[in-house]
Amino acid sequence: MHVVVCYDISENKRRTKIHKILKSYGEWMQFSVFECDLTEMQYARLRGRLEKLIQPETDNILFYFLRGKHQGTVERIGCPPPMDTTVFFC
Repeated sequence: MHVVVCYDISENKRRTKIHKILKSYGEWMQFSVFECDLTEMQYARLRGRLEKLIQPETDNILFYFLRGKHQGTVERIGCPPPMDTTVFFC
């Protein structure tokens, strides 16, 4: 399966650890974005490793499945993104 992983980690030390883990599973595309080609087992292992590191109250990681049987699915671990309440008038 082809997965894009995006993360928002509030603390530098944890962010560095997560970056290193993801680097061993895929290719670094942008500051907090990785592309990974994974088997089901590799995905489960990666997700478990990341879940142990994050602080779910402040951190979040998103997994966007682009190919494979989970295509179109988005999974999240950690806190939900902040709500943007900005109103624009035209």
